[in-house]
Amino acid sequence: MFTLEIAIVLVVLLGAVILFATERYPVDVVAIIAMSVLVITGVITPEQGVSGFSNSATITVAAMFILSAALFKSGAVVGIGKKMAQLFKYNFWVGVFVLMLTVATISAFINNTPVVAIFIPILAGAAASSKKNLAKMLMPLSYASMFGGVCTLIGTSTNILVSGIAADNGLEPFGMFEMSKMGLIFLAVGLVYMMLVGIRLIPDRGYSGGLVKKFGMGEYLTEIVLLKKAPSVGKTIAESPLVKLLEIDILEVNKKGQHFIMPSGDMLLEEGDILKVRCDVEKIKTLKERQGIALKTDVKFSELKPSNSGSNVEQEKLVLVEAVIAPNSHFEGKTVKQIGFRQRYGATVLAIRHRGEVMRDKVATTVLRSGDTLLIEVDPDKLPFLQQLQLRGRNTFLIVSEVDFPKFKKEKIYTVVITLVAIIAVASLEILPIMVAALIGCMFLVVTKCISMEEAYQAIDWKVIFLLAGAMSMGVALDRSGAAALLSGFLIDIVGGLGPIAIVSVLYLITSLLTETMSNNASAVLLAPIAIAAAITMEVDARPFLMAITFAASSSFMTPVGYQTNTMIYGAGGFKFSDFLRVGTPLNIIFWILATFLIPVFFPF
Repeated sequence: MFTLEIAIVLVVLLGAVILFATERYPVDVVAIIAMSVLVITGVITPEQGVSGFSNSATITVAAMFILSAALFKSGAVVGIGKKMAQLFKYNFWVGVFVLMLTVATISAFINNTPVVAIFIPILAGAAASSKKNLAKMLMPLSYASMFGGVCTLIGTSTNILVSGIAADNGLEPFGMFEMSKMGLIFLAVGLVYMMLVGIRLIPDRGYSGGLVKKFGMGEYLTEIVLLKKAPSVGKTIAESPLVKLLEIDILEVNKKGQHFIMPSGDMLLEEGDILKVRCDVEKIKTLKERQGIALKTDVKFSELKPSNSGSNVEQEKLVLVEAVIAPNSHFEGKTVKQIGFRQRYGATVLAIRHRGEVMRDKVATTVLRSGDTLLIEVDPDKLPFLQQLQLRGRNTFLIVSEVDFPKFKKEKIYTVVITLVAIIAVASLEILPIMVAALIGCMFLVVTKCISMEEAYQAIDWKVIFLLAGAMSMGVALDRSGAAALLSGFLIDIVGGLGPIAIVSVLYLITSLLTETMSNNASAVLLAPIAIAAAITMEVDARPFLMAITFAASSSFMTPVGYQTNTMIYGAGGFKFSDFLRVGTPLNIIFWILATFLIPVFFPF
């Protein structure tokens, strides 16, 4: 029976899916808005609306963020990555195979986002030293992290989430290694596909000549000299016509041999000052007489390289680094100007690679999205501060240039690793629920000073937590209103006559396609109640249906926005949207066929 409540839920659901896909608003904001609408309209109670925050799955995901951050801070993953990267010097194919196997193994037990974040700069160095195409390393890196994520319960937050939904509906939660047999098949097939076909489908867009050439900055970086009658002489930088009228970024001022890096707006400009600037050189050429300036020869901009001693090379001049806006970054939806990037971080954004297009003009007013790559010029002394943002788990941006990592707590490696192993063992043997084991493990790491409480708070990706909590309220509404039963009835009417295997296949396909355009967690939460309702109607076990959703939600290969690790490598590898379609579409189809026939074998009805 179609009711007003069902109509409200379906409208809210449709609106949420559209907003998730278009990225008009952050996903966590959309989820909370949907929750608020459902509470205000009386579809769910306030208690049901906020129940997602106290759900065991949400708490477990938060704990796993902390455990992943502690492992990252110990330096264990960095050490493994650096040793593995050396293989590329000897044989590219051996290096790729070991890379994928290593990343998949690590991603099976910790959040794959920091794993990929660690490996990107390591591979940048490996690509430079072996003179190989970085793109052919980064796509296998991202895909391998997804292969590993479906091998265990804690491999991704989606696995934990669907397991929690199953438990909330009176079903058995997933076991720690219940997904492993199917997951290992996905891993093996994925490795074979990438080694034989996938990597060869990745276009060779290797960049030579450094970041200046990669971002096409040759005509945007130069030095100018202020002549005697220049309008800017006698004025501060902030009041200079160069800045106010031409919107030039002054990166450095040379006053009679004395260099002022990142000069403040109140610095007085004088005759003979040499300004290092970011601008359209052709535009300057046409205005040089009016502005009383002279162009110097092309500027040579240095790029940061790691020293042999393990610390950053001290340089007097500014250096260029490349950084990617992280998934769920608080930079999303803001401009460089709104962020106050230069004032806050002591660095200047020279260019932005946005969805495959390099933007050099109007950099300050371009709205940033996750996956955008920034070309940043920074004082080497301030670079460690930018790197510390990654260690704090702030999910701001990830430096992907080949740089040395800050010092890690190497003496804590064994403590962190043993704690993680103990959590897995205790949960696997069902001595304690995974939520309890993870929380105890987190507190133990805090007590043993492997991670501080402040660092633990910062490590949690609160956008994901709010997304999960808000999306769960939509799942509750689907169930309570009867909308899930209605939608499952449509599904059964269409393909139910072909048997439950057809339902598995369709659920996998729908989840896979939804995940390519919106959050994988949101896709899983919205489809899980429909899967459970379908199982009840057909009088079969819901587990195969839930597994189809779980595997599909974590196997998104066709777009750079479907999964956070694809977004992270998008700009760093110089990819185009079509590259993911070319490589990922066959892999999605292969996994869909495998899931259709193998899920009923490993998870009988």
